[in-house]
Parts: sequence; C-alpha cells; structure tokens
Amino acid sequence: MRVVVFIKASEESEKDVLPSRETLEAMGKFNEELSDAGVIKGGEGLKPSMFGKRVVLDGPARIVTDGPFDDVRSLVAGFWLWDVKDMDEALAWAKRCPNPMSGKAELEIRPLVEAEDFGDALPAHVAEAEERIRSRLQGS
Repeated sequence: MRVVVFIKASEESEKDVLPSRETLEAMGKFNEELSDAGVIKGGEGLKPSMFGKRVVLDGPARIVTDGPFDDVRSLVAGFWLWDVKDMDEALAWAKRCPNPMSGKAELEIRPLVEAEDFGDALPAHVAEAEERIRSRLQGS
C-alpha cells in the first residue's frame, strides 16, 4: 500500500522560520530509519505558500492566484511517499516521527489511488501508459 504523508504547515513554517539544528538532525535520523526499512520512496519539504501559486481550472478558464494563502491548517509544509503493508504500519511510523515544528505539528496520511482501484472502468491502454510512466520514474 502506498501512502502520502503530509506534514501540515504551521504559522511558523509559513513565516519561513527554519527548523532548529536538533530538529533537522532528528528528522534526518528518522528518514534514515524509513530508508533502511524500505518504507520511504520519496519526500521533500516545501517552501511557504508565499512562494507558491494556485491555479483554478474551471472549464476552459484558468485563474492564477499568488500566495501566500490564508488557511494555514489546510497548507502543507512537506510530504513523504511511503510504501507500507497497511494503514496500521503507516500509523506506527507516523507515531515515531519527531516533531518537525517547534510547537504542535500535524501529519495527514492518505492512501494513493492505485490502478486496481478503478477496476474495469480503467481502459487497458490507459493502464499500460500509466505503467510505462511509473517504470520511467523508477528508473530515474
């Protein structure tokens, strides 16, 4: 089961306050543990929303809004892509995570939609194209 783990933003992360040396060391150690266990497949920290843009797709219209964005609780400061056997394993890893913020931090775990989730609704040529793309990504 693949999941994405979102590290939710905080007021501090949105002000571009960098984590302490101790936090960086603890997160680095945790990432090594994830890697040694074969769990982590990717992940990065994100710059604050003041550096971002949003694009709203409404039919043919494209509306661009510059950051920063208001609702800090809905923003993401970073993410991991994990490959775990089930949600219980993902939760066990999440509970071991050092706090990435100086105050309260929140992680959100979401399963990825896999090709088999679409069943017969996914045309074979689309599934084959997705598999080719996935193979290319794993090779890079």
